Amino acid sequence: MIEHAPFPKDELDRRINRVKTALAKQDLDGVVIASPENIYYLTGMDHWGFFAAHVLVVNQDGEMALACRAMEKITFDNQVRNARFYGHQDHEELSDYVVQAMKDLGLSGGRVALERRSLFLHLHHAEGVLAKAQGVEWVDGSGLVDNLRQAKSPLEIEYTRKAARAADLGMSACIEAIRDGATDYEIAAEYMRVSTLEGSEPTGFGPFIRPTTRLGEEHTTWRGETFRNGDAVFLENAASYRKYQAPMGRLVYVGSAPEGAEKSAQLAMDGMKAICGALKVGGKAGDAYAAWREVAASAGLADYERHHCGYMVGIGFPPSWTGGSMVTSLFPGSERTLEVGMVFHAHSWFTNTDVADYFISNTVILTENGAEILTSATPEGLVIR
Repeated sequence: MIEHAPFPKDELDRRINRVKTALAKQDLDGVVIASPENIYYLTGMDHWGFFAAHVLVVNQDGEMALACRAMEKITFDNQVRNARFYGHQDHEELSDYVVQAMKDLGLSGGRVALERRSLFLHLHHAEGVLAKAQGVEWVDGSGLVDNLRQAKSPLEIEYTRKAARAADLGMSACIEAIRDGATDYEIAAEYMRVSTLEGSEPTGFGPFIRPTTRLGEEHTTWRGETFRNGDAVFLENAASYRKYQAPMGRLVYVGSAPEGAEKSAQLAMDGMKAICGALKVGGKAGDAYAAWREVAASAGLADYERHHCGYMVGIGFPPSWTGGSMVTSLFPGSERTLEVGMVFHAHSWFTNTDVADYFISNTVILTENGAEILTSATPEGLVIR
């Protein structure tokens, strides 16, 4: 056993066997993987070196080879026991090493899937692999491993719960730090301090902390602003344990809240309750959006739409906590079937509408008995600091 390894051997073996089954069902000889989340899922390779392309080759027998920069060999040797290492110098072409790994794993002339939608396999590397792997029949393997990651194992659920606890305690702490004259630096520091001390490791991105004047900037965060009475503070933070992400969000008013804010807070809570009520084993992801949308319509917001009311989370490496190159969301009309062990960042978001702004979000897991909110310690109701 590797000291501090995130996954025991039997967990990794189970995952690789599922990949082998998926390859057999699609009549594939192998798959070429470039998403850090999927590489970590199958090997346990955990570092920040994924900014440079890593490519994992897997054949139908479950044999694996990882091609990446040669300097990562020490990390690989310390962390990985179920794959071969192919390390290239920085003046060499990664594609040459990927193609060699494919040959060594018996994939020359085979039918091979490629993760075409990975953010981490840029065009230069991809074109090199496609051009040099002579005789290979390529098919799109985007989602092949991602789909296997959606329903979490008991160990993954344990990790998610640990992350959610750290997120909850961190969120409560940074809310306590909000006051007239507080800077967003102070609030960010308090969140990072408490969530880290409670067991959080570095997250995929965030935290996002900003005034409601920038509420529509969905992915911006603190930048040296001071909050004053009458302002609102948008908080969307996460914690991470063994790379399993647990995001959550709250909106806090400073000093006073606008007329109707309490009603908006109740609307957001009703929306969250509706989302969770619609998350049922065997149901459809789109049902959750429809339930949330019905709450909005009942409040007179018949024309209010959002792109989704949540998305799946799990393993997350920078630059995202959404779990890779594809956002798998609770969007209108989604036919994705819901399963036990799926984890969502559920949003009940009412901003820039005819009612006062309010927003809450939680990490939610789907169990046999329905949805369970993991970030429930921080109150969802109206908070004025």
